Amino acid sequence: MDKDSASNQRTDRPVEQTLQEWNGKRLSDGLAENMEEFDKILQVEKNFDILKRYFLIGDRKACFYFIDGFHKDDILQKLLQYFAGVKSEDTPQTFDELLQKHLPYGELELVRDTEKLLGAILSGKPALLVDGFGVAVTVDFRDYPARGVTEPDKDKAMRGSKDGFVETLVFNTALVRRRIRSPQFMIEMLSVGKSSRTDIAVCYMKNRVDKKFLHTVLERIRSISVDALTMNQQSLAECLFSAKWFDPFPKFKYSERPDTAAACILEGNIVLLVDNSPSAMILPASIFDIVEEADDYYFPPITGTYLRLSRLVINILAIVITPLFLLLVDHPDYVPGGFEFIRVKDTMNLPLIWQFLILEFTIDGLRLASINTPNMLSTPLSVVSGLVIGEFTVSSGWFNSEAMLYMAFVAIANYTQVNFELGYALKFMRIICLLLTHWFGIWGFAGGLIFSLCCICFNRTIAGKSYIYPLFPFHFRELARRIFRVSLPASEKYRKENNSEQ
Repeated sequence: MDKDSASNQRTDRPVEQTLQEWNGKRLSDGLAENMEEFDKILQVEKNFDILKRYFLIGDRKACFYFIDGFHKDDILQKLLQYFAGVKSEDTPQTFDELLQKHLPYGELELVRDTEKLLGAILSGKPALLVDGFGVAVTVDFRDYPARGVTEPDKDKAMRGSKDGFVETLVFNTALVRRRIRSPQFMIEMLSVGKSSRTDIAVCYMKNRVDKKFLHTVLERIRSISVDALTMNQQSLAECLFSAKWFDPFPKFKYSERPDTAAACILEGNIVLLVDNSPSAMILPASIFDIVEEADDYYFPPITGTYLRLSRLVINILAIVITPLFLLLVDHPDYVPGGFEFIRVKDTMNLPLIWQFLILEFTIDGLRLASINTPNMLSTPLSVVSGLVIGEFTVSSGWFNSEAMLYMAFVAIANYTQVNFELGYALKFMRIICLLLTHWFGIWGFAGGLIFSLCCICFNRTIAGKSYIYPLFPFHFRELARRIFRVSLPASEKYRKENNSEQ
């Protein structure tokens, strides 16, 4: 049967009406009826990449539906060659006989629901329909286009593995499964989006995860009613946790490293892998989880502890250093003895508050320019930026050298931690503290710090727990483990004791 003859048999029902009628409908025993429905809904004659192959298995009619570019051509060719060689006396009489004698391929799934079969075809699984059988079989030999699993540019580590997540979900799950070879490691597959049908893999350790929280996450994902996850993980995050718009601190931890995702799973967290996204969502995540990095564990405990503490101190200074300098400049009597050198000695042609605000936006402009600049022009951009913003802005009188120094420290501090959202959250807190300090002096400075602390302390994770646990509620041993990097035997001993207490 060719495309023209099949299209002549179709009705004029719209696609939306056919999809509504397919809700809960099962496949028919007749191949012609099934082909008529699928040709209509898939628009085979219009979509050049949606193909079907009509052939015989002995004396029984059969048809393959598949998407060009989503499968391995050699396997499909071998299957079609084999089916073409089946003789009449070997014609399968039952569906079990078809599977046992003529389809020995390993990755098979039996589908009776038409809507489920449609989703499988659109996700890239070739589907086999055979006349006389009211069931189809999907033969999974997909081969999505993918880049190499090289180390991500953003989430780098000086030691450890150099592989990273890619946009293909099956590759990402394999990277994690390679590191956790336990029967307790579970990966549940869900689909979200009426049009996109985006695959989401929920990864967790069955014996370590919080069962109640896992049930909540699964129910929230299943209850998502959207047309498409247009922004992949960000769309999923907005559907899972509708945070208050004025709270910029991140509720999820993101990582492009499989070793980080595996370590979080082993600690009892849940990891969400979204198809077409090269990173993992780790939840629940407190502020201590978000600031952790892989290098903390790839170095000896004393070095890892130093890296953690230095990152913590730098992030605190990134919030307070420019508001504190503004306060001391506006009120010279607050300058402690021996620190008179911090005073601005040159003439300020522009108020210091405006210098800081302009430089804040300038740094963001340079960051956006570097992202959108082709690689071949990145070096000239950095040279021009260094000359114009570095020397000429000071000599022109727009900015003072002290303001440039402190803003240079702030710009560098933003790159000391990998979480992009946390960097901007700290930036917003710094700008608010700057404005309050300029308007109200020392009381504004104190109010800005209190406001920043409240935004962190009164935040909640997606699990509804404290954002600053184990600081509140206070848990000394857990807090010490989060601040100080301990050795692996000590960490294992603590985990066993914690599990026995629970």
